[in-house]
Amino acid sequence: MRENFDRSTEDMGNIVGLEHVNVQVGDQRLATLFYVSGLGLTRDPYLQVGVTNMWINVGRSQFHLPTREPQVLRGRIGLVMPNLDALVDRLESVREPLEDTKFDFVAPNGNDLVEVTCPWGNRFRCHEAGGKFDPMGLGMPYVQFDVPTGASDGIARFYDHILGAPSRIDDWDGARSAIIQAGFRQELVFRETDAPLAPFDEHHIQIYVTDFSGPYNRLKERGLISQESNQHQYRFVKIVDPDSGEDLFEIDHEVRSMTHPLWGRPFVNRNPASTNQTFAAGYEHRSWAVPWTAQ
Repeated sequence: MRENFDRSTEDMGNIVGLEHVNVQVGDQRLATLFYVSGLGLTRDPYLQVGVTNMWINVGRSQFHLPTREPQVLRGRIGLVMPNLDALVDRLESVREPLEDTKFDFVAPNGNDLVEVTCPWGNRFRCHEAGGKFDPMGLGMPYVQFDVPTGASDGIARFYDHILGAPSRIDDWDGARSAIIQAGFRQELVFRETDAPLAPFDEHHIQIYVTDFSGPYNRLKERGLISQESNQHQYRFVKIVDPDSGEDLFEIDHEVRSMTHPLWGRPFVNRNPASTNQTFAAGYEHRSWAVPWTAQ
């Protein structure tokens, strides 16, 4: 029996899940073409089923897409997909109906990676399941933000000291970055850039934490709580250096406790290859996980 396990690889830290990214969209029809028909994701069948908002499932994470003035995340959203060849085929099928938008996609390394832009300019990096993302077969392994040069050290301290999330400084796509553990095989990445940053347009991410009150108290004593949502949730926007108090970046965080009514709610993920022409009972669902690779 094997006994030389590295138990530290199972440590989570205080953030136990990066559940959703919320960006406003300009048109629900175009959002459906992109997220459902193009990316092959699944509209949540239980919540937000009207015409003013939709929730899109991607493994155990989601996109929340209310219809208002479009918002653009300052960075990229990473997605894991089970079959990038099929993804390219789906994206090609929606190119014509999305031709008057910012939609585009390219596979710079063959089909090992597919870079996609949504109709309103949000950027995605789609990776093949397996490898460093194993056992994630479908999901959101990271959200990467562009931040000013020199900000990464203070950002790492903020998440480590204020949120209790393990953080490190490393290279990400050739740039110094703060990388924050944000759930099982999930990370928040803050990548330094010299390029000008667009003004913050109030898009948000949502995380679940085990220690709910500790970060709240540390944020409140610094005047950083932006919304007292309810018993199970609060929000903050500013990321500051806990040592100097310097403002470093803005991204709205929706922080939920593990007693939140939506914690652990199962997400439906369909198999986009299943159609009325190809339907076979038992193959209409898609698992968020794939088998572990050999260690």
